[in-house]
Amino acid sequence: QVQLVESGGGLMQAGGSLRLCCAASGFIFSNYGMAWFRQAPGKEREFVAAISSSGVMTYSADSVKGRFTISRDNAKNTVYLQMNTLKPEDTAVYYCAAGFRTQGTRSYEYDYWGQGTQVTVSS
Repeated sequence: QVQLVESGGGLMQAGGSLRLCCAASGFIFSNYGMAWFRQAPGKEREFVAAISSSGVMTYSADSVKGRFTISRDNAKNTVYLQMNTLKPEDTAVYYCAAGFRTQGTRSYEYDYWGQGTQVTVSS
């Protein structure tokens, strides 16, 4: 059974940092590109960052570039999102997603999704 379980969300003041984790199981993790998406209230789900199956290539949305870093540990079947210099506009539910050998920016490229973790940034 495929599972993606996110953790690490919470309430943080603007300028602070959080690290999200996504633990994967039920599929061959090292064959899958991983990504983080987010959805704010009343808005469409949007791409945040992606990483290739090997971890060599990463991509970030312009809105988070220089502040957020995606990484993965294939030995632990885990992907991370380090979020620094948080802003109130980063407030959203953050979702982890897995796509077979992809590192795309579109949600339809991903096969499996987690339940999400809430990140709230206060001003």
